[in-house]
Amino acid sequence: MFARLGPWCHDKRRLVLVLWILLLIGANALSGSIGDNYRQDFKLPGAESSAGFDVLNDKFGGQGAGQAGTIVFKADRGVNDQQVKAAMSEMFDKVAKIKGISRVESPYAPGGERFVSAQGPGAGKVAYANVEFPEDTDFAQVPAITDKVEAAAPKIDGLQVELGGNIFATFEPPTSEIIGLAFAIVILILAFGSVLAMGLPIAVALTGIGIGSALVILFSHIVQVPEFAPFIGVMIGLGVGIDYALLIVTRYREQLHANHTVRESVQIAIDTAGRSVLFAGITVVISLLGMLLMGVGFVQGLAVSAAATVAVTVLASLTLLPALLGFAGPGIEKRRRAGLIAAGLVALGLMGVGFNFKPLLAAFGLAVVVVLAGFFVPALKREVEHRPAKPRRETLAYRWSRGIQHRPWLAAIASAVVLLILAVPVLNLRLAFSDESNYPQDTSTKKAYDLLVDGFGKGYNGPILLVTSGSGAVDPAALGAVRAAVAQDPNVVFVSDPIPNNPQSPTAVLWNVVPNSGPQDEATTQLVSRLRKTVLPPVESQVGTQIAVTGITAANNDFAHVLSSRMPYFFLAVLALSFLLLMAVFRSLLVPLKAVIMNLLS
Repeated sequence: MFARLGPWCHDKRRLVLVLWILLLIGANALSGSIGDNYRQDFKLPGAESSAGFDVLNDKFGGQGAGQAGTIVFKADRGVNDQQVKAAMSEMFDKVAKIKGISRVESPYAPGGERFVSAQGPGAGKVAYANVEFPEDTDFAQVPAITDKVEAAAPKIDGLQVELGGNIFATFEPPTSEIIGLAFAIVILILAFGSVLAMGLPIAVALTGIGIGSALVILFSHIVQVPEFAPFIGVMIGLGVGIDYALLIVTRYREQLHANHTVRESVQIAIDTAGRSVLFAGITVVISLLGMLLMGVGFVQGLAVSAAATVAVTVLASLTLLPALLGFAGPGIEKRRRAGLIAAGLVALGLMGVGFNFKPLLAAFGLAVVVVLAGFFVPALKREVEHRPAKPRRETLAYRWSRGIQHRPWLAAIASAVVLLILAVPVLNLRLAFSDESNYPQDTSTKKAYDLLVDGFGKGYNGPILLVTSGSGAVDPAALGAVRAAVAQDPNVVFVSDPIPNNPQSPTAVLWNVVPNSGPQDEATTQLVSRLRKTVLPPVESQVGTQIAVTGITAANNDFAHVLSSRMPYFFLAVLALSFLLLMAVFRSLLVPLKAVIMNLLS
C-alpha cells in the first residue's frame, strides 16, 4: 500500500493539493458558521461534591452550584462610608441585572456583614460580593459579561475595585507555540540549509492543525470539550506534524542524493519513513484516547479532540507531503541567500510575537523586503554552497551509535539510573487545580486575590460548603452540633450558622466553611478529607442526617482524586495497546517490550 500511495500522491499532486485546500477551507467555514460550544463540568458521578451540588440545585435554586466570581473592593475611607456604600450598592444592582448572572450577594444586604473584613489592617476597608453564574454558563459569553461588570464599577478617589475568581479571569492564549515555531524554523534551516526543505514540514503541520482545530470546534457540539482543548491540539499537532514530516523529507533527500528520480525518492520515502509515521501516529492516538478511561466528561472530550488533530496531521504527512515533494522536486536543495535571510527574519518576528516584544515585529517587514530584493540584487540571488557531506563513519551519529553498541549494558544501566533519578519527583506528585494566586501581579484577578488575603485570609478565596436535606422539614436549631464540630478543626477560621433554604419551612440547610489555607494548598485538601472521614461522621450519627462536603474547592479535590486513582489504569491500557501494536508491526516480543520500558521510564 505504501509503495503505491507515495507515487499516486506524486502523480496526482494537483488534485491532492486542491482537495486538502478545499478540506481546510470547508472545515473552517463550517466550524466558523456553527461556532463552538466549549464547556467543562466538574461534577463527577458518584462523588460527594456532586451529591451536594444536586442538593444546592434542587433546594437552593442553584446557589453555590454554578461558577462564581467575586467583586472585591477596598475603600480608604471604609466600605461603610456613605458615598462608597451608595456607589457600590448601585454597582451590585446593575451587575445583578446583567444577563448571564444568576445572583449577587452584596455585603450591604441583610446578613452580608460576613463579607466585610473585621481583622487586620484592612478591617472595615475591604469587602467583597459573590457573583454567581448559572451552572450551564456559556463560557464564550463570559468576556462580554466581564466587560459589563467592569463598566459598572464606580470611579471614586480612594476606591479600588477588582474582579476575582477564574470565571472573571482574562484568558490569554499561550504564545509558547509561536516561540516553538520560531525555534523550529531556525533548527530546520540549520539541519537542511534550505528554505523549501524547512517549509514543507511546517506547512504540513500547520495544515493538520488548521483542520484539526476546526474539528475540535465541531466535536464541542457532540462531546464535552473544554475551552483550552484547541491550544492542547495546537501544541501536540505542531510537535508531531513537524516531526513526522521531517522524517519523510529527510528520507526523500537521502534518496535524491543516491541519484533516484523525484518519483522514486517519494516512493521510497513513503514506503519506509511513511510506515514509521503511520504507526507512530497510531501510538500517539492510542495514548491520547487512553484518557477515555478517566471517566471525566471534559477530559474525554479533550482526548477525542487532540487525537483527531494528530490523526489529521498523520494523514497530511502521508498524502499532502508527497504531493508537495512532487512540486518541489530537486529544488528542495536550493539555498538562496534571500530565502535563508528572510526565514531568519520571520523566526525573529515570531519571537517578537511570542515574547510580546514589539520592536522585533519589524522583522516581518524586513523579510518581505529581502524576498523582493532577492529578485534584483545579485548577492541575494546567489546560492549558499553546499558543505560536502562527511563519510558516514565520520559522523557524530555513527560514532555515538557504535560507542553504545560496544558497551550496551553500561549505556542501558547508566541511562536507566538517570531516568529513575529524574522520575523521583513523581513519587511526591500531587494533582490539584491551581488557584488565582498564580496569575500575574498586574491582573485584576491577582489583585482581587491579594485583597481577600489581606482582608480575610487565604481561605476566603476557596470556601467549602456543607449541605444536608431531608424528605420532610429540617430543623436548623437541631443542627448546632455541626457548626461546633467543624469550628474545632485547626484549619477552619469561620463556620456560618446553618442557612435554611426556606426560613418558614426549611427542607435543606447549608453551612459556609472558610479554611485557613488557600484553595490549592495541601492543607485544604487534607481539611476536606478530615471533614468527610473524621469530623462529620460522629455528628451525622448524632443529628441523624447525612451531610455532604461540596463547593468548587471540594469538587476540585474530588476531581484530582479521581484522576490519581485512575492513572494506573490509564498507563496500563496505553502501554498494553502500544505493546500489541508494535508486536504486530515488528512481529517480535523484545522490540515492543523495550519500547514499553523506555516509554514508562521517560
